[in-house]
Amino acid sequence: MNVYGKFIWEQVMTELLRLQGIEAGYGNAIVLEDIDLSLREGETLAVLGRNGVGKTTLMATIMGHTRIRRGEISWLDKSLRKAAPHLRARMGIGWVPQEREVFPSLSVEENLAVAALPGPWNLKRIYELFPCLEQRRNNKGNHLSGGEQQMLAMGRALMLNPRVLLLDEPLEGLAPVIIESLAATIRRMEQEGMAIVLVEQHAQLALRLTRKAIVLERGRIVHRAVSPTLAADGATLARLVGVHCAPQDSRLAS
Repeated sequence: MNVYGKFIWEQVMTELLRLQGIEAGYGNAIVLEDIDLSLREGETLAVLGRNGVGKTTLMATIMGHTRIRRGEISWLDKSLRKAAPHLRARMGIGWVPQEREVFPSLSVEENLAVAALPGPWNLKRIYELFPCLEQRRNNKGNHLSGGEQQMLAMGRALMLNPRVLLLDEPLEGLAPVIIESLAATIRRMEQEGMAIVLVEQHAQLALRLTRKAIVLERGRIVHRAVSPTLAADGATLARLVGVHCAPQDSRLAS
């Protein structure tokens, strides 16, 4: 696609999510300051930065779990400031939290069914995406491995049929073969037109899975880039992200 074609394509994409001048945190503590970002239909965004810079707080703010002290957050040009988290989910914002938060006493199938909203993502499609979940559909959530729990958390979020999917450290602590499988799943969702915000400590992998990126430092956005450009800029990655910019397994590069 030439530059003109890319420009026209971006213009027709619907803007889903916008944050303008957001200052947010927990109670009286301010974590995020002056956050401006937008996400259009089908866009993928990597959120990078060292530990403790506000990446998870940014995701929690989008979902309505923090106190916004200043600024505006909107969904399809309508304010989200007063929308409860469950209403944001019903509007089309799916979230896979870092802790996964599967229901331990419910079976795999019950975990999926409890989140179901009308749309193309249903039990059949989730089981096609994650065959091991179908094999364990009667197992309780607390009887699954870490990788299986992550698949279940992603599957449950997809059952909401979201237009934007927030993924907070989805690959943390998993075996390489599971990372490879989940990375392929993220690519598939992106190819099907889902907008994705990905928080990930493995910077190079996150940049391979997204089109654009931001870097947070002390609760502020200090760098914006096209993902392939930032992936090739080792000096900037080393300065802003630190030790988490080492190249990943070559099998994940494509």
